[in-house]
Amino acid sequence: MSDQLFPKGEPAAPDWFTGAAFVNMLFPDSSGLLDCQVYDVVFEPGARNKWHSHPGGQILLVTDGVGYYQEKGQPSKRLIKGDIVPIPPNVTHWHGAAPDNSFTHIGISPNTSKGAAAWFDEVNDEQYSQATGEAAIILTAGNWQL
Repeated sequence: MSDQLFPKGEPAAPDWFTGAAFVNMLFPDSSGLLDCQVYDVVFEPGARNKWHSHPGGQILLVTDGVGYYQEKGQPSKRLIKGDIVPIPPNVTHWHGAAPDNSFTHIGISPNTSKGAAAWFDEVNDEQYSQATGEAAIILTAGNWQL
């Protein structure tokens, strides 16, 4: 039996991800009533999304595994279960699994009326290796600061 909180979901769009990742839209808010989307994303080891930004911001709630988050031009941060990552609007970033561990987060995209995510270049293997190496800032679960 799996400890997974939600079903794994559908394979993530290869245009936006490198490696195997799966997305389960938990609350698509197709009515626009709450102006917010909620989704669960499972990244297999080494999988990550491309550089992207959200015009309305994003919140990540780490539910399992080991992953990384990095804003353009900043050091990466190692994430573990219990970490919460508030991402301000229009901040270019990526997130994904460690090379040797899967990673799962619940994503919340508030203010969806401001538009969809903007997708940019892939996080290439060299960038990924640097971000997931010893230089990454290691967080203690839940101790995130803006």
